[in-house]
Amino acid sequence: MNEFDLAQLIAPALVWYDANKRILPWRGIRDPYRIWISEIMLQQTRVEAVKEYYARFTAACPDIAALAAIDDDALMKLWQGLGYYSRARNLKKAALVMMERYEGQMPHAYDEVASLPGIGAYTAGAICSIAYDLPVPAVDGNVLRILSRVRCDERDIIKEATKKAVRTELLAVMPMHRSGELNQAFMDIGATVCLPNGEPGCGECPWAVVCLAKKTGRISELPNRKKAKKRRIEERTIIVIRDGERVLLHKRPPKGLLAGLYEPLNIEGYKGEQETRDLVRSLGLDPLHIASLGEAKHIFSHIEWHMKGYAVRVADAADYADKDGYLLVEKQRIIEGFSIPSAYAAYMRDMR
Repeated sequence: MNEFDLAQLIAPALVWYDANKRILPWRGIRDPYRIWISEIMLQQTRVEAVKEYYARFTAACPDIAALAAIDDDALMKLWQGLGYYSRARNLKKAALVMMERYEGQMPHAYDEVASLPGIGAYTAGAICSIAYDLPVPAVDGNVLRILSRVRCDERDIIKEATKKAVRTELLAVMPMHRSGELNQAFMDIGATVCLPNGEPGCGECPWAVVCLAKKTGRISELPNRKKAKKRRIEERTIIVIRDGERVLLHKRPPKGLLAGLYEPLNIEGYKGEQETRDLVRSLGLDPLHIASLGEAKHIFSHIEWHMKGYAVRVADAADYADKDGYLLVEKQRIIEGFSIPSAYAAYMRDMR
């Protein structure tokens, strides 16, 4: 691997990209704002799913100034379904920084871009290479995988030291021009040819003749990555409290999982029907009717929620309209645009 010349990959990758690149809404533009938005959305989300969100988001927030000015609830609604809500909050934080320091423009220097909230080495590399044609790499999991295979690199791609080393190695061979196209070629080879699961399309790969993993039959062994920690399972009871056409929501803490977002009551542990009635009464509410909403599961990166839910109708929840941490929301408002995390989708369907 130490003797493998990364420079030999560049020309074949660019030729392949010219003939096979994916047509995407954020491709073929030099607007750093839209490149930034697309790259943040693409983290942990499939390309096809991102297209609709990208169109809606850029229509509502067409530039950095609009993003900096958007109401937090409206921002969360735009992001609803993409998960990892801290990414949306960091988008606004970065926009506010750019309004204050850079006159509402994305800076041109790589180090300045990388220092913005929520923008790391990969995203900064993508923005600066695609928008400004700076010769900097954009190294994500796709790139680490395909490079580990083509040169039989056995370093653990989960380790930050490996990511940093690969960025340094690529930086030494990045072309002075078409660096953005090269980074996108790497992305597309990883997404459409050298696949993470299943049989890779070696017959379509521009590097097939030099790929060491193909020559040695080690494609299925690479990349090397340590096993992820097993997710912690948490049992939760979700209680959707209705007061006529209004729903009682509770705001989550400002830090941690789903920070600052509104949700139906989320109680630790499984509760039975009578326990749920008693809990609603403990809030000073009078439960009139209770119905099971069944079981559901939601998977976060490190936690699995195993949930059972109840719908509870109460006589009057008006005292909670402005109570600290609680909000009484009209059903129509939820339908039209109130942001509730997708973790609760199974229990909020009757809102629609």
